[in-house]
Amino acid sequence: MSIHKEGYATIAIVVVFVIIVNILVFKFLADYAWLAWLLQLGSVFLLFLVLQFFRNPDRNVVENEYVVLSPADGKVVTIEETEEPEYFKDKRLQVSIFMSVWDVHANRWPIAGKVTYFKHHQGKYLMAAHPKSSTLNERTTIAVRTEKGYEIMFRQIAGIMARRIVAPLQEGDTAKQGQQFGFIKFGSRVDLFFPLGTKVRVQVGDKVKGGLDVIADVAKV
Repeated sequence: MSIHKEGYATIAIVVVFVIIVNILVFKFLADYAWLAWLLQLGSVFLLFLVLQFFRNPDRNVVENEYVVLSPADGKVVTIEETEEPEYFKDKRLQVSIFMSVWDVHANRWPIAGKVTYFKHHQGKYLMAAHPKSSTLNERTTIAVRTEKGYEIMFRQIAGIMARRIVAPLQEGDTAKQGQQFGFIKFGSRVDLFFPLGTKVRVQVGDKVKGGLDVIADVAKV
């Protein structure tokens, strides 16, 4: 288990904060044992929370051109037909994955191919589970087309706590299925948009892991 590079600065700040808190507690609150214990416990828990948030586990990804892998760890919260106005500009099948603060937040390529569309949008910070967060929140939209012409779009969406979306990409980049392409800090959501008729292999409520679990079949479009 390693720590994602996006967490280095945040972890350093938290470590300094924890040290300062414990020094102040030892110096000024030694006579208030219950309060000192509470503050020390709270500071250690904060460090634990940040460390687990930025964990970056190794994944044994098995590439498969006939399936779409999950781009994120989290819970499937939406499977519905919707209008996609940004890139495809037609009806699509949307699958949304909500990432809580307890999930791994590194994002992975769901398919292999070329990046055909990339755009970062400034926006609001509604709760990631909110239906309108997909179009109103800060977000990054990415489309990838395989060598055989199959194309999907997916979107990193900031949440009420997520204030930084990392996706150092540009159109023309190569996507390697299952490999990391970005990160979203502190709770968020990822939406995928498929052609109508796509055979989806998850249900609302399912827990999925990025790069491991299959979201949909490509061969059955």
